[in-house]
Amino acid sequence: MTYPPSGTALREPGQDRPSAPVTVPAPRRGAGAEAAARLRTAATTEPGRLQIYGAVLALLVLVFGAVTCLEIAGRASSADDVVTRSQPLSADAASIYRSLADADTMAASGFLAGAQEPTDVLAQYDADIREASRLLIDAAASTDSSTTSHDEITTLSRLLPVYTGLIERARANNRQGLPLGGAYLRYANQKMTNELLPAAERLYAAETGRLATDSADARRLPFLSLGAGIVALGALVWMQRRNYRRTNRVFNHGLLAATAAATVVLLWLAVGHTVARAELRGAMVHGQESLDVLNKARINSLKARANENLTLVARGAVLTPDGTRDQYETDYGTGMKELGAQLEKARELADDARGSKPVKDAIDGVSTWQDRHGKARATDDRGDYDSALRQIIGPEDSTGESFEQVDDALERALAHEQDEFDAAAQDGRGALGGLPLGAAVLAVLGAVAVIVGVNRRLSEYR
Repeated sequence: MTYPPSGTALREPGQDRPSAPVTVPAPRRGAGAEAAARLRTAATTEPGRLQIYGAVLALLVLVFGAVTCLEIAGRASSADDVVTRSQPLSADAASIYRSLADADTMAASGFLAGAQEPTDVLAQYDADIREASRLLIDAAASTDSSTTSHDEITTLSRLLPVYTGLIERARANNRQGLPLGGAYLRYANQKMTNELLPAAERLYAAETGRLATDSADARRLPFLSLGAGIVALGALVWMQRRNYRRTNRVFNHGLLAATAAATVVLLWLAVGHTVARAELRGAMVHGQESLDVLNKARINSLKARANENLTLVARGAVLTPDGTRDQYETDYGTGMKELGAQLEKARELADDARGSKPVKDAIDGVSTWQDRHGKARATDDRGDYDSALRQIIGPEDSTGESFEQVDDALERALAHEQDEFDAAAQDGRGALGGLPLGAAVLAVLGAVAVIVGVNRRLSEYR
């Protein structure tokens, strides 16, 4: 019998031989884990750290340029809207208001003149109506249909033909010597005073509000751009200091160029936006605020003139609710008080002689107008209607002459303040004009300079 060698384990018959040990493969890491591992490995060597720092610096410079481009592009767009859209629409809304008020004044003046209206008065009335109609069409084309401004434009467009129809009826009856003409004229004035002018005032308020919003948007500080610029510039300075401490080399031309590019963008951003902010604020404070006051003053002068004329047309037929005073004479007094207060405010806002001179002329004209009006009312109260009429609409020493002086002075003041606004707003827009594109170009150049500078340093390890 044969025995197995000593130390050999016995196996039962049919028992399999022992299998070789099985090796379990290590689980594969994902792409993110692999990248993180490579990044950690690279960070342990100086060349690897330089590559990481270079990539981060280039990214920071690009982010700074992109944020500046986007943020300032929004500010520049708002500044452009101030110049090309919102302020012109606000001015057009004021012109609509003035044209309507002046048309009502001319209608009353022509009616007082008798059956045959003066040619110049009739021509002025027609010009006012045409101007209001044209401006309404232009405003409708430039206004979103979902806005309140569009609703007011629709209201004005619907009511204006009704008003002109009433004026034509008043004229037709006046030419025939029928007293019904005065009733039509009063009804037309009520339509203008109670419906048309309030709608025009709401339109003006809406457009002026949009102007204020656009100006405020353009003047908002670019906090993101400034913050990104400070971070990018700080990182570049830190990198150059690190490079100096490790190599004793004062300058790395690539990093120096990137620092210069970032500095230029940051200074351009700070100075450009500061100038734009100051100019746009000046346009609103010294231009638009004065325009707003002067527009309201001119409208009040037109309404006061219309009420003055209607006092003679109605001859006491329309009384205040308490039945003690003439309604038109009361409204004239209220309008003149508001006119005086607005002119005083306009004089305070005028910041140069060219702006204050016409306002002073208007104040003097209002004083003369009130004196002449008081004399005309005293004449009418004595029963001398014809003399009172001459004192109101006569060619010399009449309240009409004083009104024209006031209106001319206000027109000159408005033209000056409009020029002031336009000049300041355009300067503000110009200060932001090239900044978005310039920031983008300089950021790209700065990022390229970072890469070149870091690669120059890396070449020393090869």
